Amino acid sequence: MIHDMKDKRGFTLLLSTLIASLLLILGASMFNITRKEVILSSLGRDSQFAFYAADAGAECALLWDFRYDIFGAAYEHSTSTCDSQALGTFQFPGYGVEQEFEYQPNGRCVRVSVTKVDDSPSTIILARGYNTSCAAIATNPRALERSIELTY
Repeated sequence: MIHDMKDKRGFTLLLSTLIASLLLILGASMFNITRKEVILSSLGRDSQFAFYAADAGAECALLWDFRYDIFGAAYEHSTSTCDSQALGTFQFPGYGVEQEFEYQPNGRCVRVSVTKVDDSPSTIILARGYNTSCAAIATNPRALERSIELTY
């Protein structure tokens, strides 16, 4: 009789170790899935930030082109701003040559290039928005770029 109880105690220890191991594996798997879901949802959010920055840059270029024609031959030079940030001085370099500027709406970088073409369509605007600041694009491993191209 004493011999039977010793065998059962060993089996109980083995069974409890097996159940604890299974629960640990289940918990680790759930943690890994949750972590990946958080990363995936943050990528969606960062993608929206990059798109909004590109949209802001395209709208800025449209404003200055339609209202003041600072990228065309009508103005020789002009200083402009967007989101209270100076974009620089623009001088018409000739048809087919890109004019570029960058600024940071809401702390996120946007780089815009405007090209005036002597054919129809006459203007090409390419706005590249990022989910991070301009200085951190090269060093941030999770930097995202979204672009908008306007041709008119």
